Amino acid sequence: MRKALLLFIVLTTGILFVSRLFYLQVYDTSAAVLSESNAIKKQYEIPQRGRIYDRNGKLLVSNQPSYDLMAIPREVKPFDTLQLCKLLNITKEKLVKQLDKARKYSPRHPSVIVPTMSQGEFAYLGEQMRKYEGFFIQKRSLRDYQVDFGANFLGYIQEVHQGIIDKNPYYTGGDLIGRQGVEQQYEDILRGEKGIKYLQKDRFNRVIGPYKEGALDKEPVEGKNIHLTIDAELQKYGQELMKGKRGGIVAIEPATGEILALITAPNYDPALMVGRERSKNYSLLDQDSIAKPLYDRALLGEYAPGSPFKALTGLIALQEDAMDINEKVYCNGGMRYGRNRNFGCHHHRSPVSMIDGIAYSCNAYFGTAYLNSINKYDTPQEGITVWENHLKSFGLGDFMGYDLPIGKRGLIPTAKMYNRTYNYPKRRWGAAATLSNSIGQGEVLMTPVQMAHFTATIANRGWYYKPHILKKIEGTDTIPQDFATKKYTTIDPQHYEPIIQGLNDVYNYGTAASLKVPGIEISGKTGTAENYTRIDGKRVQLTDHSTFVAFAPRENPKIAIAIFVENGYWGFRYGGRIASLMIEKYINKEVTRKDLENWILTHSLEEEYAKPLSGEPFRINY
Repeated sequence: MRKALLLFIVLTTGILFVSRLFYLQVYDTSAAVLSESNAIKKQYEIPQRGRIYDRNGKLLVSNQPSYDLMAIPREVKPFDTLQLCKLLNITKEKLVKQLDKARKYSPRHPSVIVPTMSQGEFAYLGEQMRKYEGFFIQKRSLRDYQVDFGANFLGYIQEVHQGIIDKNPYYTGGDLIGRQGVEQQYEDILRGEKGIKYLQKDRFNRVIGPYKEGALDKEPVEGKNIHLTIDAELQKYGQELMKGKRGGIVAIEPATGEILALITAPNYDPALMVGRERSKNYSLLDQDSIAKPLYDRALLGEYAPGSPFKALTGLIALQEDAMDINEKVYCNGGMRYGRNRNFGCHHHRSPVSMIDGIAYSCNAYFGTAYLNSINKYDTPQEGITVWENHLKSFGLGDFMGYDLPIGKRGLIPTAKMYNRTYNYPKRRWGAAATLSNSIGQGEVLMTPVQMAHFTATIANRGWYYKPHILKKIEGTDTIPQDFATKKYTTIDPQHYEPIIQGLNDVYNYGTAASLKVPGIEISGKTGTAENYTRIDGKRVQLTDHSTFVAFAPRENPKIAIAIFVENGYWGFRYGGRIASLMIEKYINKEVTRKDLENWILTHSLEEEYAKPLSGEPFRINY
């Protein structure tokens, strides 16, 4: 019995060993086993990255061939260092540094030694590669920009760092990855899937052919092409209008939430982020702490929205039954409140109702509407909370959920915030302490994309889709469900009509009457946002920012737009002109208001931007 048991154990163990050896030799083709095998060389093939088009099929970004000199450190044999450096046009120190870096990354896996060589460099070097064992050339594609604008939303590609490699096993040393803009947001779609070839080596470490006749090889899969919602012609035109200026422009199609233009100024040519000079160019752009060309003001710039916010103040007052559209308010250069304080306003016809109040941009009217909306509740905390909730139903005061990797929340102040500010309950506060909120000054902050978004929501009479920049992925018929879900505000639809009439009258007889465009019924709102800075520790008021929001046509609107021009004086001067031009360009595909166009193209604010740096406090009076 014992002999039989012992024989059974020996036979079973032997069978297991033989079976395992047979499996490893014949059947086990896992990547892990092949990677560890000294007789198998793994060679990746980098796929073409997906192309990027605008909404009309215009090609924005394609690919161009590029070549990397790669090395597998453990396979590198002694070579003529100086000769290779001469061929590569690099210093010996640079070559040694890259080889040391490669050894630290992995002795057995390939690393990039010299990236992004041109076709000519590749052809010259390729003839000499047989002299340099352990080195090889890997073909890849770099971005080829067909336009010189849109760097802020297109993004760029760069080599992965170790942190990315550690987190995502797809990437290895030398791989490229999307950074910023849609290149980063849609990296998984654009990058495709790498191919892989397994090559058999002999005992002298020489490649003798494909492993298993290529049965395990995988062909690369090209990245998918994507179409953006951007209108390339509108984008280009907007960037031309913003030359010599700083700020942001965002245009949205109200019916869909599609972003038509996303402009930040100043910007840069995306081609600067391609090739060996990318790092150098990036450093130069990053070190420009004055103009900040890498700073996307359209998505990151948080500004006081100014008078365009009055439209929201009016909507809340109507919803809260705090004002009637026919109720009139006297304005004698402002309104008195608190302890003999004056809430100033420029002079216009008085008294005014809500529609005239918007057309003339009356601070007194909207200050009254705001106080009535807050004071109808038992406490200012309760009133501010109701006001806050109405604004947040527009998607304000938070990240908007658009499909770009950067953004800012803006700020819609809360009762809790004011309680902290005034040390409540030790010190009480009332609605009058927050009165500047009524005209978009105070503590309210918005980004230009948020301003364009609330304008589109007003144009829609209270509903919206989240702003987004992806129109379609080739080969699919759908966009993310989040961008196809209609959302509603807390303001009843009937309250939008008088506000829209007031916005329309801004162009009919109000503060933008001279900016009309023939044949297009535009509704808009001028804005002037106060601008402060600190010079030598003192708070100094500088030239106001110019803001403007608009949509057109009044019925079935095709475009909603927000303009923000830093130090641009009052809203009419820069923001209003740019808005009218952009709207006409998009709807009619041409511009007839050449007077507005010539003025914008020939006026720069560069001298204006230099004044704060010299410590000259100034303010425009009007």
